[in-house]
Amino acid sequence: MPEPKRCSCCEKHTLRAQEEKKKLLNRLRRIEGQVRGLQAMVEADAYCNDVLTQSAAVNAAINAFNRELLAEHLRTCVTRDLKNGHEESWMNWPQLCKN
Repeated sequence: MPEPKRCSCCEKHTLRAQEEKKKLLNRLRRIEGQVRGLQAMVEADAYCNDVLTQSAAVNAAINAFNRELLAEHLRTCVTRDLKNGHEESWMNWPQLCKN
């Protein structure tokens, strides 16, 4: 039986230091709690401005997570790939900045 086709995102992995992984997961758990709070506000028919304020806080938290992850990606993955002659890692930079 042939092996099932996997998407390209399943082929690459990043081994992170335990402390880095813990920091990222803590941020995501905090964001998850904020999103649950946002859901509760909508369910409780909270005032639109209050919901928007909380939504902006969630957005800011996600942006902070993304900045931290991107900085680590540049320090580790991209640097390693460039040292090993894999310039395609750097070529993905415009796509990362667009998102």
